[in-house]
Amino acid sequence: MIPRVIPVLQISDGYLVKTSKFKHPLYVGDPINAVKIFNEKQVDELVVVDIDASKRGAITSLSALEEFASEAFMPVAYGGGISNVEDATRVLAVGVEKVILGSAVAKDPLLVRRIADAVGSQSVVVSVDIKRDPLGRRHVYTNGSRRKTGSAPSPWAEMAVHNGAGELLVSSITRDGTGGGYDLEVVKEIAESNDVPVIALGGAGSLDDVEAVIRSGASAAAAGSFFVLNGKHKAVLITYPSPAALRDLAARLQN
Repeated sequence: MIPRVIPVLQISDGYLVKTSKFKHPLYVGDPINAVKIFNEKQVDELVVVDIDASKRGAITSLSALEEFASEAFMPVAYGGGISNVEDATRVLAVGVEKVILGSAVAKDPLLVRRIADAVGSQSVVVSVDIKRDPLGRRHVYTNGSRRKTGSAPSPWAEMAVHNGAGELLVSSITRDGTGGGYDLEVVKEIAESNDVPVIALGGAGSLDDVEAVIRSGASAAAAGSFFVLNGKHKAVLITYPSPAALRDLAARLQN
C-alpha cells in the first residue's frame, strides 16, 4: 500500500506562507496555484491551515474554502478558528472533507464530541501541537504555540480520541520547518496508545524521514517546507515525490 504523504498549506491573509517553529511566516505565493500544482502531481490528500484564525477568532471565509475544495482533485482537511458545531458544518458544506480542531479544544474538550456527533468522527481531526522545553520535556500548546495547556502529549491525545476524534494530527512545534526529521518518540507513544490514525507533522526533510515516522507508527506523514521550499536558501519550489518514489517507499516499508 502506498503510504499517505500529505502536503500542508499554511495560509495567512489569503497568502501561502511557511513558518519555522510556528513563527516567522515566509511568503511563498498563491495557495490556489499550489493546489493546482499538487493536482498535477497526483497528490491524494491536502491539509490547509489558516495560521491567523485562532488569533482572529474566525474561520477562513467560506468562499475561499469553497475555492480550495473545488480546485483540489483530492480531499481537503481544513484547520483554523473552528470553535463550534456551526463552524464545522459550514466548512464541510462547501466541500471540505475534514475539519481540524486545535485551540478550541483547550477551552472546551467536549466540543470534539459535539462536532463528531454532528458530522461523524471520520470527519474530525484533533491537532496535538507539541513543544519541548529546555529539559526536553514535551508540552501541548495551542493558539499557534502561544498558549501552554499544561498537558503532556499522550493524555491530550487520549482525551481527544475519547471525545470522538477520528484522527490525530501530531505536530512538533520544535521541529517545524527545520528539515531535521520528525519527533519519532512522541509519534510512537501516541500511536501505540490510541486506536485512531496518527498524522505526523513537523521536521520532514527527506523521504527517509517519511519512512522513519511511518515505521514509528504514524498512519501518514505530513509536511510543509519539504514540499514548498528548496535548498538552504529556501527558494520556493512546489514539489512532491513521484509515483515511482512512493512505490519504492511502499516496498521498503513492507520489508
